[in-house]
Amino acid sequence: MHLLLTLLGAVLSSLMVSSEVQPQADFNVQAIAGKWYLIGIATDAQWFVSHRASMKMGTAMITPTADGDLEMSYSSLSPNGSCWRMNNLAKKTEIPGKFTYTSRRWGYLSDLRMVDVKYDEYALIHSIKTKGKESYVVNKLYGRGVDLSAEVQEKFIQFSLQSSIQPENIVILPKNDECPTA
Repeated sequence: MHLLLTLLGAVLSSLMVSSEVQPQADFNVQAIAGKWYLIGIATDAQWFVSHRASMKMGTAMITPTADGDLEMSYSSLSPNGSCWRMNNLAKKTEIPGKFTYTSRRWGYLSDLRMVDVKYDEYALIHSIKTKGKESYVVNKLYGRGVDLSAEVQEKFIQFSLQSSIQPENIVILPKNDECPTA
């Protein structure tokens, strides 16, 4: 019973921390547009824990819509040479830098926050994913190029630790070839 209460407390505290994470105050939806490389990912979600060793860098294309929403396309080259692709439309909220979408592939609701963005260098994104009664946090670090400074990577690691993610589930991804353009 003590272990169950301890685990419940940890989950509730991580969700409380997540709900307090605010997007960057001066978020510019047009400046986020373009190609980004997924440099790092951090989550305690079971799907990640079982696949993290085989994950590699992928690319994202972010395109703002006329309404201020974000079309997001992600692709990653698999070890067998095939491309894994995913597309979502993130709808803006009343808070600049905060978006929501339902995953077309997995069916979870994502509450996405652009936490720290230097538009020509990196983007630190915090998401709370919910499906049914299960919720978990995913932090992602994107770069305009395939390399980011140790300082930016450390910022991502520290932010993820503050989000109550276990250190072994905070990963800087190995470089990968890109998928051919569709």
